[in-house]
Amino acid sequence: MAVLAVAGDKSALVKTNLNFYSPTGPLSGVTSVAILLWVLTWAILDWRWHSRSVAMGTVNAAALVLLSLSLLMTFPPIVDLF
Repeated sequence: MAVLAVAGDKSALVKTNLNFYSPTGPLSGVTSVAILLWVLTWAILDWRWHSRSVAMGTVNAAALVLLSLSLLMTFPPIVDLF
């Protein structure tokens, strides 16, 4: 979601394409696309990992790293570096 938000702020083309509902601007597209990507990723991982034993330590570590990066990208001083 943070990557989409930064792209929507920095690129006029992305900003225009993410404007699903005019009163909210590109934020409506950012949240809608982020939720769609989350559900799609969940479905793919469920399909691929359905009958497997997954190393949850690795999965949790990757999730924690991605969550930390996305949290950092919500702070304006960090986002302004891009």
